[in-house]
Amino acid sequence: MEEDIDYNENSSDYQMQLIHEDPVERAISMTVVQIFVLPFIYINILMFLAFCRREAFQSETRYILFAQTVLVDLIFLILTDFVVILSSTLTLLPMGFCIPICIMMEMVTNCTPLTITAMCVERYVAICMPLRHDAISTTNRTMILILVMWILSSFNPLMDVLILIATSSQEYLTQFTYCHYEIMTPEHWHRNMRGIVYICVLVIIILVEVYCFVMITIAAQAASGGNKKSASKGQRTLALHLFQLCLCSIEGICPYIEAFVIEIDINLYVTVRLFNFLLFSVVSRSVSPLLYGLKDEKFCTALVYYMCCKMNPVSTEKER
Repeated sequence: MEEDIDYNENSSDYQMQLIHEDPVERAISMTVVQIFVLPFIYINILMFLAFCRREAFQSETRYILFAQTVLVDLIFLILTDFVVILSSTLTLLPMGFCIPICIMMEMVTNCTPLTITAMCVERYVAICMPLRHDAISTTNRTMILILVMWILSSFNPLMDVLILIATSSQEYLTQFTYCHYEIMTPEHWHRNMRGIVYICVLVIIILVEVYCFVMITIAAQAASGGNKKSASKGQRTLALHLFQLCLCSIEGICPYIEAFVIEIDINLYVTVRLFNFLLFSVVSRSVSPLLYGLKDEKFCTALVYYMCCKMNPVSTEKER
């Protein structure tokens, strides 16, 4: 409890230790982050633009869910890049300004595995229940599902805010700080409770995805001809989703690894945290949707069309 009080009273000083003290190292870290983040922000913008400009995509459930993934990842990349720039320039902001940013970052973080699960279930319905797919996977139901996912994703951060307000002092809530989600959970018991909830939700999501993967695998083995090809393609898609979910799972474990490392050496902690951020937060949220978009022929054609500024003659012909 004494440790929590010290953290509450000296949060800014404590967080200052969690950033490279050497300005050269801070500049290198920020440059590395920009090299990873900015290209994916550009590509995700193009992918979302391709979805919005093609009416054919807006009438299919899998493309709507894919656009949701792209939008969530785009928001996450923009917000995290903003936070990294602020931290690298040692810019402290009022707690009241940081809390909404942290809430949005946590919402899009929670939305990613839910969207992946929805995409897996959609493929399961399309392959294992093809006659009912059109009736189940309608545009209206998909939009309602997306709304429900956003509501569920907001539950944890809003509860964290309520707990923070109820357990923290007025001085803590009015201080200047860095916009890291750790400011939302200064109490150890709060962080432990949040970790338990995250693990429980993750286990449920993994069980759903494994069930869908097994059922599609069985369908692929039993199918023949065109159905077998479709089932095999769906099997590969779910394997990609499972891989992306594994990366998201490791991202959830990273704070506990970092908590162990920080007890050994703060400088090592800063390096480990940067590595975890790049690999499990940035790359995992960028490469998987990108691969999913590129392996779809129709979406890939539309993406190339906008990347070439509408000057690709083949793409222009397809647009017509």
